[in-house]
Amino acid sequence: MVRNAINRLYLFIIFLFLYAPIIVLIIFSFNDSKSRSHWNGFTLKWYIELFQDPIIKKALFYTITIAILSSLIATVVGTIAAIGIHNMNDWKKTVILNINYLPILNPDIVTGVSLMILFIFARIRLGFLTMLLSHIVFNIPYVILSVLPKLRQLNKHLYEAALDLGATPVYAFFKVMLPELMPGIITGALLAFTLSVDDFVISFFNTSSGVTNLSITIFSMARIGINPKINALSTLMFLTVLILLFIVNIRTSKDIKEEKL
Repeated sequence: MVRNAINRLYLFIIFLFLYAPIIVLIIFSFNDSKSRSHWNGFTLKWYIELFQDPIIKKALFYTITIAILSSLIATVVGTIAAIGIHNMNDWKKTVILNINYLPILNPDIVTGVSLMILFIFARIRLGFLTMLLSHIVFNIPYVILSVLPKLRQLNKHLYEAALDLGATPVYAFFKVMLPELMPGIITGALLAFTLSVDDFVISFFNTSSGVTNLSITIFSMARIGINPKINALSTLMFLTVLILLFIVNIRTSKDIKEEKL
């Protein structure tokens, strides 16, 4: 009993240490004063000014556009790749999965610099296209890992039975396999979207000055000085990512329970 209480207290202190700065940031996003040292009253003016700022609106447009496009493309490519990996022999599957883990385990700065060098070598001008391609690259491994558990749950004879009953391979895939894989596909797409919205390092190395996302914009504004609009923007980004992660975790938990059953 005492040990459980100590463990819970320790866990509470750890989470408090991690999230106390974010809580302070959220509180001061509603502060009527630009000062970070005292509270001057509740206000929503920083949120109003936030959506009137042309630089932030432009960054928001690029962030959402790249997040949607990269998550959709990565989901399609990752799903096809997951199906191919699932049908490989054991040793081939092990090799490919280990390769797939590399972008996840690699520090973001290594991936970002590597992609930048590749784009420069290929003489691709840094900008919207390079940022989009870089987001697709680092999103695909997460989609693969989200879809593979659903493939393991899938009855391997289901597809063959559909073919025996006269279905074409394409029809059997879309009508038989795809509905079974859809929970994992949706989870992978949500995770890819979340990672794309939240990314800074890889985006920073693979774009030009004319194309920036919200993370880069916040970094640029913070170098000049902490503007209350940054607090408001960071609050909205934190809440958006938090909600998406909750959805992903709920779906992942359901998939794990179904896999055990």
